[in-house]
Amino acid sequence: MKPYGNRGGGSGVVAYDIEDRAIVIRFQNGDTYRYTYERTGQFEVEKMKRLAQSGSGLSSYISRMVGDRYDEKL
Repeated sequence: MKPYGNRGGGSGVVAYDIEDRAIVIRFQNGDTYRYTYERTGQFEVEKMKRLAQSGSGLSSYISRMVGDRYDEKL
């Protein structure tokens, strides 16, 4: 997994992996989730990928727009 940049500080996200139709995100508490086009939505997954790569806003976006629409807990 790639470390999350956390440019704003205080993010709950620590790492991520980008897949073709999904993103896997690890949070500070160690929980890791896969968000997919099928369950989360293509627009949301692609937005999460961009936020992950920029290192800013990912945790907030998940809280506000995605919630528990993950495909699986790893």
